[in-house]
Amino acid sequence: MTDLNSFLSPGMLVTHPDHPEWGTGQVQSNIGGRLTVNFREQGKVVLDGTRVELTPVFDG
Repeated sequence: MTDLNSFLSPGMLVTHPDHPEWGTGQVQSNIGGRLTVNFREQGKVVLDGTRVELTPVFDG
């Protein structure tokens, strides 16, 4: 499996393509394809980077 989010690092802002209602999230960690992201409306979520491709947010 390919890690679709290997370039994401702590502090980067992202959105989840399947859950726009979660709002913008901040990457907390990215270890071995497991991402921990703290979303504004959902809280802390652990995701499998081989199953979902998060969308980077560059404008804050």
